[in-house]
Amino acid sequence: MQDHTIHSTNLDAIRIDSKEVTNFLNSKVRQTVQETINGLLDAEADDLCNASKYERNADRTNGRAGHYTRSLLTTSGPVEVNMPKLRGAKFETQIIERYRTKQASVEESLIDMYLAGVSVRRIEDITQALWGERVSSSTISELNKKIYGRIEEWRNAPIQGEYPYLFLDGIWLKRSWGGEVTNVSVLIAVGINQDGYREILGVAEGAREDKESWRHFLRYLKDRGLKGVRMVTSDCCMGLVETLAEFYPEAKWQRCMVHWYRNLNSKLPLKHVKQVMAMAKALHAQESKAAAERKKDEVTRTLREMRLEAAARFIEESFDEVMTYHNFPAEHRKKIRSNNMLERVNREVRRRTRAVGSFPDGQSALMLVAARLRYIAGKDWGTKRYMNMDHLRETTTALTMNESEVS
Repeated sequence: MQDHTIHSTNLDAIRIDSKEVTNFLNSKVRQTVQETINGLLDAEADDLCNASKYERNADRTNGRAGHYTRSLLTTSGPVEVNMPKLRGAKFETQIIERYRTKQASVEESLIDMYLAGVSVRRIEDITQALWGERVSSSTISELNKKIYGRIEEWRNAPIQGEYPYLFLDGIWLKRSWGGEVTNVSVLIAVGINQDGYREILGVAEGAREDKESWRHFLRYLKDRGLKGVRMVTSDCCMGLVETLAEFYPEAKWQRCMVHWYRNLNSKLPLKHVKQVMAMAKALHAQESKAAAERKKDEVTRTLREMRLEAAARFIEESFDEVMTYHNFPAEHRKKIRSNNMLERVNREVRRRTRAVGSFPDGQSALMLVAARLRYIAGKDWGTKRYMNMDHLRETTTALTMNESEVS
């Protein structure tokens, strides 16, 4: 029997470093791109001079004066190009103009990503993946400054038409100044126009949510043309109600139902919260204010029997403020009796500002909040009809006819 011996040969494993290969290929591509662009720029300069470099002829119209280096960011990474300089004229090239157009669209995309809620770090990662070059946070900050002018123009644009329903609220953000972190308030106004669409009417910095801050904010809205306000929905902000009467004396005020529940909750022992909240919500389940008043008497009587005097007194004192919506069409009441719509907008703003942390100043906070609101307004939020305003017009007509009959 023949002995078959198998001889094995140890071969070194071939290892390929994909990163090294990619870097090598990118460097070759960059070199080719760089040489091609420089060749095109030289050709354009020759055409403008009507002669090639160092060529002497009678038809020459200009002369070369060296060049300067410019960095262009390409999909294969940055390349250095030599921009020709001419003695008697400015060198302008269609190649760089096309690059500028593309670069502008890239900058707009970076800004849009930032305003859409993409973090700065994530944007850096995206640019690294696309171009092999990270766009730094300082560059993104510079890009954002470019649209501050447009944001200010949008923030101060004239308000046209009438807005029967106005919603007001403020959000608190952190400001870091001189090593100390303090609060900064940004006030926001949203209105429902005559066609039933939501619009962000104003956003401004408020030192605090106090009477003077609200006075400045309402004057800012009034000066820009806000009119036709029939009802304002807001939290029971300090000084807002008194200030509101100065600018819109005919407007009724609706205390936000949800905030009212929270205020009531703060006056209850924990063991009674669930029961009393159910009783309070029953007030808003009534079909009319008269029915709600009868229910209020029943609820406050029960609360006093439970020895919850503070809660009973709170309901009695604030009942009219939280029932204003009954003066308006039944079809609108669920949407105008609370600030929930604006609260949802504020949550979206906070989601974006939370990634920033603390701002260097109030202006920076205002710009980011305004930019985010502008972004939201341009989406489906502002293009879908929020309510049918025919109901309000019908109610107004009926009231006018009744008043005429009485007089």
